[in-house]
Amino acid sequence: MKPLLHIAFLLSVSFAVAQSALYNSGNFAVQHNAQIGLHTDFINDANFEPSSGLVGFYGNRPIIVSGNVSPAFWDTEIMADGNVFLQNPILVQNNVNFILGDFLSPTNIPTINLNFMDQGFFTGESNASKVTGFAAINNREVFSFPVGDSEQLRPLTLNSQSAPPLAVCAYFYEDPSNPSSILQAFDTEEKVKDIGTVSDQEFWIVESDVPAQVTISWNSRSALGDIPNATLESIIVVGWNKSSNQWVIIGNSAIGGDLSLGVITSQTFVPSDYAAITFGTLPLPTDTFAVDNPTLGNYFLSPNGDGTNDFLVIDGMEESPNNSLRIFNRYGQKVFEKINYTNEFRGVANTGSMIPNQAAGLPEGVYFYLVTLDDLELEYSGFLFLDK
Repeated sequence: MKPLLHIAFLLSVSFAVAQSALYNSGNFAVQHNAQIGLHTDFINDANFEPSSGLVGFYGNRPIIVSGNVSPAFWDTEIMADGNVFLQNPILVQNNVNFILGDFLSPTNIPTINLNFMDQGFFTGESNASKVTGFAAINNREVFSFPVGDSEQLRPLTLNSQSAPPLAVCAYFYEDPSNPSSILQAFDTEEKVKDIGTVSDQEFWIVESDVPAQVTISWNSRSALGDIPNATLESIIVVGWNKSSNQWVIIGNSAIGGDLSLGVITSQTFVPSDYAAITFGTLPLPTDTFAVDNPTLGNYFLSPNGDGTNDFLVIDGMEESPNNSLRIFNRYGQKVFEKINYTNEFRGVANTGSMIPNQAAGLPEGVYFYLVTLDDLELEYSGFLFLDK
C-alpha cells in the first residue's frame, strides 16, 4: 500500500480540524493517486470531488461522516474496528475495499447509504466488514449488495430487467413482526392463505421501481429447518405487499441447497411494491421442469482437467433446444453468453472485458447465471461457484 496522508492538521483554507473532526468548507479533490487516511470524524459541507485518489477510514474509534453535502470518493476502504457511522451518504465512483469494520447507516432512513455509483464495485466483503444498514446503486442491472447485520454478511443480488436509476437494500436479523431497528412491523400471521409459514428470523428491504429478480441465501441461523413440515422444495420468497398490508407470494424461479444452507432466486417483481421480503413455505412446486431438476439453482465448476466438474452441465436444457445462457460476475459484468448452450462453458470468458485474459480463465469466485428456455417459456437463474 502506498503511504497515506493521515489527516490530523490544517490542510488548506478549505479544511480545518476542530472538536476532533475534519471539516471541509470548500472545494477539495484527492488527485493523482493520492491517499488520505482518516482517523477522526469527517464533516463535509462543500464539494468533495471524485478523483483517482483513495480516502480510507482507519483506527479503533468510531468515525462519523456527516455534513450538508455528500462526499464523492473515487476509492475508499475501511480498516476501522470502531466502524464508520453515516449521517449522510457516501458516493463511491470506483472501489470500496472492505477490510475491517462496517459502514453503518440509519436503518430507518434509506436515503442515507453507501452508494455505489454507475461503475462502483467492492472487494473484501466479509462477516467482519460490510454495510450494516442501507447500500445503494445507480444504473446497474445486476448487483450483489454487501449488506448484513453486526455478525454476518447477508448479501442480496438484484437482477433487474433494465438498469434502475436508484436501488437500495438493507438486511435485518430481526423478527418481521416485531423489529427493533425500524418503526414498521410486518405481522407474519397476516398472509394470504396459500402461504404456510413466514420466517420470523430475518428479512430484507429492497427498493427499486424496475421489475427484477432477487437472489437471497439462508444458513443455519435462518432456522428454516425449524419450520414444521418444511422441505427444500417448499421454501419460497414472500413479500409484505404495501397495498394489501399482508405477506403475499413472490415465488421462486430457482433454488438449491438443503434446509441448513441454500440459495433461492425469486420470480420477477417490482421491489418497491413490497416493504420487506423473506422466506416462506409452500406446497411442492407444480412446475414440472423444476420438479425434474431440483438442483437447478447452484452449480460448482472446477476446470482443472481432472475430468470432474470441468465444464458447466445444466441438466434438462436439451428439453428446450431454443435456449440461452448468460453468466455475470459479481459486479454485473457479462462474461459469457451462448445461444443454444450445449455444455461449452469451461470458466473462460467469451464476451466483455475479460476476453483478453482467456488463457488464464476467469478468476475464481461466485458468478450469477441466467438460463432462458424459450420453447418452454421458462427462465431460471442462480449462482455458479468457480474454483481454480
